[in-house]
Amino acid sequence: MSIESLFRQHQQQFNAEPYPSLATRKQRLQRLAELLQQYNPALQQAVASDFGQRSRVETQLLEIAPSLQGIKYQLSQLKGWLKPQRRAVHYTFAPAKNFVLAQPLGVVGIIVPWNYPIFLALSPLMAALSAGNQVMLKLSEFTPATNAVLAEMLAEGLTDCVSVVQGDAGVAAAFAALPFDHLLFTGSTSVGRKVMQAAAANLTPVTLELGGKSPALLTADTDLVHFSRRLLFGKTANAGQTCVAPDYVLVPKARIPALISQLQADFAKLHPDFAANPDYSTVINTQHYQRLQQLLSEALSKGATAYPCAVIGSELQQQQRRLPLTLLVDVPEECQILQQEIFGPLLPIIGYDDLQQALDYIKSRPRPLALYLFSEDKRLQQRVLTQTHAGGVCINDTLLHVAQEDLPFGGIGPSGLGNYHGPEGFWRFSHAKAVHQKGRFSSSILIYPPFNRPLFKALLKWLMR
Repeated sequence: MSIESLFRQHQQQFNAEPYPSLATRKQRLQRLAELLQQYNPALQQAVASDFGQRSRVETQLLEIAPSLQGIKYQLSQLKGWLKPQRRAVHYTFAPAKNFVLAQPLGVVGIIVPWNYPIFLALSPLMAALSAGNQVMLKLSEFTPATNAVLAEMLAEGLTDCVSVVQGDAGVAAAFAALPFDHLLFTGSTSVGRKVMQAAAANLTPVTLELGGKSPALLTADTDLVHFSRRLLFGKTANAGQTCVAPDYVLVPKARIPALISQLQADFAKLHPDFAANPDYSTVINTQHYQRLQQLLSEALSKGATAYPCAVIGSELQQQQRRLPLTLLVDVPEECQILQQEIFGPLLPIIGYDDLQQALDYIKSRPRPLALYLFSEDKRLQQRVLTQTHAGGVCINDTLLHVAQEDLPFGGIGPSGLGNYHGPEGFWRFSHAKAVHQKGRFSSSILIYPPFNRPLFKALLKWLMR
């Protein structure tokens, strides 16, 4: 079946059930949770196969567990979200009722990236299902094994509302050109622009979950011993192939040597016997591995100094695409590693003289998807929060703001458009339908023509006072 025919099928299914009941929506979410539990081992194996090496524990921790917790959250909140929201009625319109009804949009398209192929498919999916929509998922061509399992899983119990589309960039372009009622894309900023252009032809509203260069800001009071592992986890989870991974570190110049030593020591503790460590992921494919090597080579050729956190033979590293975390200092600003999102285990460290210099550096760059601040100074925290822009902020840790079910997740400016998770996810895939309800009597008869009536003139004078 062509994707156009599949889209029309979903439109027909939506028209047959334009406002699924609370019971139906809960049943769909519960079925999704059951299928995820059932296919858990197969999904772990598939992701490991697609990456070459991806810890099954990491897949459970970063993809399957958050998906299950997200479904539980949706189930716990859905009844309240579906209740019409009462709004005030000005006394001049009484008697009447005002309320907002959450109306399903229709057919929603979701374009899924390769880096977290389970969570970034299921997280928006559960929000769209909660809102009562039909959903088409376009999965990444870089994760064929995972795609096959997801397609089988969803076909087992959700064919009445969900379908899976697979294929290369050409299929993705055709998918983005469909007249969806909403389209959510997760991926790079450059591709996001193309998706938005395709959607514009149909005036399809879009949510863009992009990326960018998310800074980690360390200050004079940061306890390096205490916080080093938190920074490391955010950068090395999935080998740095995370849209909210710290992309570079800002730290007082005098603290750079201590930071390097601490990060190297803690990396060795977190990932002993690096060459054979089962907990560390490999780079997804040769293309992305070579891109990272080019970023590193350019920086070194222009005067940067590298501090690898582990040693592995170059041949083995290339064969396995196993790239250790590499710290870089004295990187010239024109290097691509400081201009484009790294999306891998390379971490430039940039020194600053005073905090305002660091804040000015952040503000001079495109607004990032995330910002990480390591400081226990409350005033400093407030200063950073109010003087910088980022999609989200995590203070004294990394990544965890994305896992907060009741918080919205999304970017700002070039790092994204719109958000989901939490109540915002439900409303992202709903139309807030405004309803003004009258009974048999309506005060509006007082403003009907003819306008030369004394009562109307008195009323208009009163309204214009």
